[in-house]
Amino acid sequence: MRAAGLAAALGLLAGAGAALAQDFDRVGGVVVDVRPLQVYARGPQTEVLRADLTEAMRRSFSDRIVRGAPTLVVRVSGLSLAAYGGAQGGDRSSLGGSGTTDYLDGEALLVGRGGEILARHPQLSALPASSGGAWYDPASERRRVAALAEHYAQWLRRRLPAP
Repeated sequence: MRAAGLAAALGLLAGAGAALAQDFDRVGGVVVDVRPLQVYARGPQTEVLRADLTEAMRRSFSDRIVRGAPTLVVRVSGLSLAAYGGAQGGDRSSLGGSGTTDYLDGEALLVGRGGEILARHPQLSALPASSGGAWYDPASERRRVAALAEHYAQWLRRRLPAP
């Protein structure tokens, strides 16, 4: 009996996952929430990330925006830029890289008009720290944030296909 109950529960969970992706087929707009990130990372970089990610999300989901549909909210919970982006090399121990990676962590929420969360999808994006170009260029860190935002938006688009 327990096996049948477990199989039924797993079947329901599998069905919920499929419905989750379908729920994101139409959105009324895109909002990026960086408040969880601001708890420990205040400063201009957080606001730059919000602007970059908002623009990247709007581009990625532009064909899904429909007036009156629930809002797509991306809640950013983590941004990690490696301290040194110029160490990518071909050493054998790391299979082509030194392990310097930038990360953007968050979740996509589909929020109804009353503020209720209709669906959610967590996501972590990772890119080589060299994505911003030469580490010694003062604009490198800014480009790394922009690259992470674009990567996050494009992968979210892929992970939430329209039916």
